[in-house]
Amino acid sequence: MAYSIDYKKRALAYKDEGHTFKELFEAFKISSATYYDWKNKHERGVLDVKIKRTRNRKVDPEKLKKVVEEQPDLYLRELAAIFDVSETAIHKRLENLNITVKKRLLPTPKNPSRTGLNLSKK
Repeated sequence: MAYSIDYKKRALAYKDEGHTFKELFEAFKISSATYYDWKNKHERGVLDVKIKRTRNRKVDPEKLKKVVEEQPDLYLRELAAIFDVSETAIHKRLENLNITVKKRLLPTPKNPSRTGLNLSKK
């Protein structure tokens, strides 16, 4: 849960006035660990700084788009070999980019109607 800077400062001031941690919890619904975390950040001057953490991605989306535009008939395994990642990583990145991959043209046991033949027994 994200608290406003004003809320954090009021909680710190409340505890500095001499209130106990029990009273602090009843008034602000924060634990002693949260209080000490906020206090340390306030002393360092970073109470209001939000640290945004992003993960490093294995597949650069711009490079993937470029490769798919240049060679739209590549299979996932071929794209995975180009980027030296798994097929799953390529598939997930393509989903995030709203890019569809080549569809299977052959009938499967779940969908035999793709060929137009009726394979059911009568």
